[in-house]
Amino acid sequence: MITLTEQASSKVKEMLQEENNPQLFLRVGVQMGGCSGFTYGMGWDEELKEGDHTFEQDGIKIVVDKDSYPYIRGTEIDYKESMMGGGFSIHNPNAVASCGCGSSFRTAADAGKPEEC
Repeated sequence: MITLTEQASSKVKEMLQEENNPQLFLRVGVQMGGCSGFTYGMGWDEELKEGDHTFEQDGIKIVVDKDSYPYIRGTEIDYKESMMGGGFSIHNPNAVASCGCGSSFRTAADAGKPEEC
């Protein structure tokens, strides 16, 4: 399961409302790359693919592709505002190491394909 904190849920709802498309859902996934081997990705989608894992929280549909799910199951997505702006952060219990910026990680079982930073 992928969960959103109350702050992240509020921000995602606000952003979805701005998109004005009731078919959209939040797609979360990973791909090889980044300093530590895998990078996170989040974005809008309206097309389900075979094997997708779907969750719903606070009326928000969250979808993770079958290849990404083992790397991010149990992940919590948060959103914080600061004087420098706002942003999402990902708390992944499967990550054993991450880069300094927090957007790249590796797991105990898989190092992905790290790039030079």
